[in-house]
Amino acid sequence: MPCIHYGQIYTKYGLFTDRTLTFISESAAKRQKMAEPNDIVMAVTSENIEDVCKCVVWLGDEPVAVSGHTAIIHHDQDAKYLAYFFHSSMFFSQKIKLAHGTKVIEVTPDKLNGVRVPVPPLEVQREIVRVLDNFTFLSAELSARRKQYEYYRDKLLTFKEHRNEETI
Repeated sequence: MPCIHYGQIYTKYGLFTDRTLTFISESAAKRQKMAEPNDIVMAVTSENIEDVCKCVVWLGDEPVAVSGHTAIIHHDQDAKYLAYFFHSSMFFSQKIKLAHGTKVIEVTPDKLNGVRVPVPPLEVQREIVRVLDNFTFLSAELSARRKQYEYYRDKLLTFKEHRNEETI
């Protein structure tokens, strides 16, 4: 059975997924919490303030088992919109006030109930998601082009040593 492990939320997953990296037996899954399609799975424990409350939207077709140290957010909003919000500076400033601990940082799921989320109409949420998805795509494209540029720059500017090199 597919399972989302809390540690993988901030180390392996992006904002959304329809596949898991981990699988567990059906008997083990019966002892876990279950997330439904479009639910948000949030890691509520981390070693640092940046990673606590990172989340992933479950876009799979069937329920998924979820490990401990997580909160499952059921909602009736655009799931991608909420994921983008939970990765925003507006949310970060709220979670800092909710987090506690020194070696292990935690935000208890009941404290998440106090988080203020701007909720425009669904059609506005979808337009925000469309724009942010485009920026995400363009950012990934630029990153790939930068790596390609660096590769060819380094290839073109690597020379075999010559005895008669000039100094500039």
